[in-house]
Amino acid sequence: MQTSNYQPQNYKTRHAMREGACAAYKPRSCIVNWLPLLSIRGWLLSLIGCVFFFRFRILRGEKTMADEGGEVDVQDMEVDRRRESDESADDEVKEKRDVPDGGERNGEEVLGDSETPVDIETIILDPDAEDVDLNHLKIGKIQGFEVLKKVKTLCLRQNLIKLIENLDQLVTLTELDLYDNQIRKIQNLDNLSRLEILDLSFNLLRHIEGLDNLTPLRRLYLVNNKITRIENVTSLTQLRLLELGSNRLRVIENLESQRDLESLFLGKNKIIKLQNFETLTNLTVLSVQSNRLTKIEGLQSLVNLLELYLSDNGIQVLEGLDNNIKLTTLDVASNRIKRIENIGHLTKLQEFWMNDNLVENWADIEELSGARGLQTVYLERNPIQKDAQYRPFNSIPRGFNP
Repeated sequence: MQTSNYQPQNYKTRHAMREGACAAYKPRSCIVNWLPLLSIRGWLLSLIGCVFFFRFRILRGEKTMADEGGEVDVQDMEVDRRRESDESADDEVKEKRDVPDGGERNGEEVLGDSETPVDIETIILDPDAEDVDLNHLKIGKIQGFEVLKKVKTLCLRQNLIKLIENLDQLVTLTELDLYDNQIRKIQNLDNLSRLEILDLSFNLLRHIEGLDNLTPLRRLYLVNNKITRIENVTSLTQLRLLELGSNRLRVIENLESQRDLESLFLGKNKIIKLQNFETLTNLTVLSVQSNRLTKIEGLQSLVNLLELYLSDNGIQVLEGLDNNIKLTTLDVASNRIKRIENIGHLTKLQEFWMNDNLVENWADIEELSGARGLQTVYLERNPIQKDAQYRPFNSIPRGFNP
């Protein structure tokens, strides 16, 4: 198959998560009890101190376990702040499956003996089944599913399918999952008039096409393909979630008809500018991590935005959030920002990720004083960490005022 920076998840786990907020992972919070006797500055310093303290304890625990010969689970220790959809996790690695006698030649997958496609006729299907999961079975062709008269969910992820075909009779289908196959074109879906969820992530798609008749579609996952443009989605007016992470996009465009869109994931592309959001007034989650942004702009119309993820870009100034007063999560980690500014009006902020930037001055922390519900402030690997005022706290004494 293909290598990538995304990690496939167990289908059942992923399917259950879809029923919630469609999140692959929630940021881990350092929860600090509210102490009313602390001064605002003292409270903020204490909150940040606790974050550093717990990080220190984790690192110290890692060393202790290593000294004792124990095994350390690196994944459990890493703080993963970023929100992506359940289909994606920008910084995780998807292992390429071994093909002992095969390889890749001119972009085509060459199958070895261990990857010989399985004939679907050897699989017994229950005609009354509503949920059919046939994952990782080396299925090479979509066929024989016409017996499924009641099927609602068909999952064929991690197989060897090259063409979307022979699905015309599955008129009851509401979810189709073809994640991690060898599909090059979106086609032959016109009869699936009830389809609400379509997953074509980890394939070889270059264009968004063949979706015109899928007007009920609510969630579209196209993670890790070779798509260069957002196009041909005008008819998808009921779309609530669009996932285009890890493609080759350079411009955010052609989303004017997605007025009901709530979650848009564009991480790990080549986007250089935030733009064309004017009609997306219902958007609550926007992720444009790991792109080529240098400025926060174009977000004026996103008045209902709750979560904004802009980590791993080249942003230098914290700005452009005047109208986004409902924000509860702001992630600008791993940029080039020197000051915490222009966010004093974000009084509903709960999570603020500012690690791996260039912040030097403790006075900037006062900018967060209005966010009384703040639970997480993450400033690790900033110059501010070396300031003499910083010290880790095991507990915060009542009435503490640095």
